[in-house]
Amino acid sequence: MWQRARIAVARKVKGAERVRMTPRPTGVTCEAGRSAIDPAVTFNIPIALTWLRIVLIPVFVGVYYLPDGWLSPAMQNWLAMVVFALAAITDWLDGYLARRWGEVSAFGAFLDPVADKLMVAAALIMLVQLGRADSWLAIIIIGREIAISALREWMAQLGKSTSVAVAFIGKVKTAAQMVAIIALLLWEPVIPGVSTPWVGTVALWIAALLTLWSMLHYLRLAAPHVSESARPKPPAAAPLASIDPNAPKKL
Repeated sequence: MWQRARIAVARKVKGAERVRMTPRPTGVTCEAGRSAIDPAVTFNIPIALTWLRIVLIPVFVGVYYLPDGWLSPAMQNWLAMVVFALAAITDWLDGYLARRWGEVSAFGAFLDPVADKLMVAAALIMLVQLGRADSWLAIIIIGREIAISALREWMAQLGKSTSVAVAFIGKVKTAAQMVAIIALLLWEPVIPGVSTPWVGTVALWIAALLTLWSMLHYLRLAAPHVSESARPKPPAAAPLASIDPNAPKKL
């Protein structure tokens, strides 16, 4: 009887060790419901949506370069707005699906912000050329995106990328930015008594102010790490010489 009990306990211990030694597959949900990042994945549905967002950039820009007579100005505005809105939806959808399906990847985490900034920069430059947005507002927004991207890259090299993770104010800024671009691309009256260009201009001003505010917020978070990295490090101590016990002793 005691021998059977010992055999049962031994089997349980071996089973537990086998479970502990089994490697966790990458790209699946791990602790606290967070998705593990798979460095090997370069294509899945969320990444395909991100690539679609990049492909749609020349589409909504090219609408305004179609030959005269193909589309009326109102149809150009509506088509460009719809294409940009579709690209903006993929901005939310790719991240949502990656987290829900456990398909978060290092390549997707790199490509997603690149696609966002290309989309916003192309839209703002197009609006400036159409005379629907002030150039200095576009410079503020695009310049901030470049500066914060560089800051995040530098913080990642220091291993402090979580210190400048996307904050709530950044999400509000992005929402105001999208509303502004969609309204300024549309430019046509939609709601009776409400000027679409006025809504877009006000939203763009709000986005520019939040852009400066969020930039100062991220710079304040990164400041302690900047000071720490600039501080000179003490020289490394010289290794102690090893003593050979078989060496002859000096008298």
